Amino acid sequence: MNTAAAPALSVNTLARPLVEALIHNAAALGVQVRQDASGACIVDAGIEAAGSVEAGLRVARICMGGLGQVRLRSGGSGAAQDWPTWVEVHSAQPVLACLASQYAGWSLAASKEETGGRKFFSLGSGPARALAAKETLFADIGYRDRAGTGVLVMEVDRPPPPVIMDKLLRDCGLDAAGLTVILTPTTSASGTTQVVARVLEVALHKAHELGFDLGAIMGGSGTAPLPAPSPDGVQAMGRTNDAILYGGRVHLTVRCDDAAARQLAQQLPSRNSRDHGRSFADIFQAAGFDFYKIDGALFAPAEAWVSNLDSGNTWHAGGLDMPLLMGQWRQEA
Repeated sequence: MNTAAAPALSVNTLARPLVEALIHNAAALGVQVRQDASGACIVDAGIEAAGSVEAGLRVARICMGGLGQVRLRSGGSGAAQDWPTWVEVHSAQPVLACLASQYAGWSLAASKEETGGRKFFSLGSGPARALAAKETLFADIGYRDRAGTGVLVMEVDRPPPPVIMDKLLRDCGLDAAGLTVILTPTTSASGTTQVVARVLEVALHKAHELGFDLGAIMGGSGTAPLPAPSPDGVQAMGRTNDAILYGGRVHLTVRCDDAAARQLAQQLPSRNSRDHGRSFADIFQAAGFDFYKIDGALFAPAEAWVSNLDSGNTWHAGGLDMPLLMGQWRQEA
């Protein structure tokens, strides 16, 4: 990937005003802010706090390192299989926004001995990943951030223990006053919203897994329906995944030869997976709650559009399966 301009774009620096605005408007957004024992800032967006859809939209923008637009739109068509509320995402820097920042790729684990109680595990997402750069993905995209502040998002139902906070500060090279950790359980409105807002990120990650030249991706947008959060953790995770796998539509603009653009469109959609066609909660349960037993090709948007700026040609593949989502989400009054 050509990253000649990348060092000038600090995802943590760009995200900082968004973090400050989230904290400043905490009460209105239904989030709670406190300092942990280390002095780092903890933003509870759905554990003890109520959270909100608007908080989730803001967290999604933070997750994208200030390089993405995230908003709601109405379904509005009146079709029988329509859904009332959708999340829209756009980025002119999708590789940095989605892979260098938003992607949940930093594995953070602590044993019972280290926590003095329950084991802890989370996949960290957001700009602070690019400070630590622990994932091979950062070598692939040729990017690492340098900043005096950092923000990390965790989809967890309890705060990280001190051993994890110490690791974050050490690996990111930050003073405690410079670190913010945002907690968004998927069972909350905030958590559900910020996960569905990963529809574009899922497509970028799939493109990377397919071996497509990430430097050829010029821009991207995506939409996905926003379900109500479920109080059941597995069902909540299932709904957010289904929103993307069966309701996600992504449009990428690229500069490459037509054969590569066409192949990307063909290979992107989730229908290429052997597991496609069932709700994610059912697939996850059948896999013994082991993500690694699920076909990796499933983690993709339902529908892909790829436009080649060099030729002016556009390809389309896949399609939404709204009946499947309606069967899972909608109850008749």
